[in-house]
Amino acid sequence: MMKNDNRSENPRNPFLTVDIIIEINGGIVLIERKNSPHGWALPGGFVDYGESLESAAIREAKEETSLDVILKEQFHAYSDPLRDPRFHTVSVVFVGKGAGDLKADDDAENARVFTENSVPGSIVFDHGKILEDYFQYKIKKKKSEIFQYQQT
Repeated sequence: MMKNDNRSENPRNPFLTVDIIIEINGGIVLIERKNSPHGWALPGGFVDYGESLESAAIREAKEETSLDVILKEQFHAYSDPLRDPRFHTVSVVFVGKGAGDLKADDDAENARVFTENSVPGSIVFDHGKILEDYFQYKIKKKKSEIFQYQQT
């Protein structure tokens, strides 16, 4: 067996996460994180073993915002190894429609609805990039015009 320089005897894999762009009341929901890194973020979190991506997205949305979410689409996967300062994560981002009373819970200190023009400056992870892509998508409606794939 050939040894691949990118692998070790104890392989490490990125952690799988989901993030949810929740559309409600003409805007999108962001949460202010209780835990480090502190700042505003999309609701989301880790996918549990045995859990589908869709179930994880709905669960995380409910845990952090108290909203019931109907998923509209899988938006995009973000995998930059530097997207999370704690460790390498891959996030599958969903767009969903929220219903109910918005209330921060679980590891969210605060939850609010923002429009494109009112998004706070203290966005953590790569969520600023995700939101930029989302707002472009809302205008262009073509993912191929937003996402440029690079072969490596």
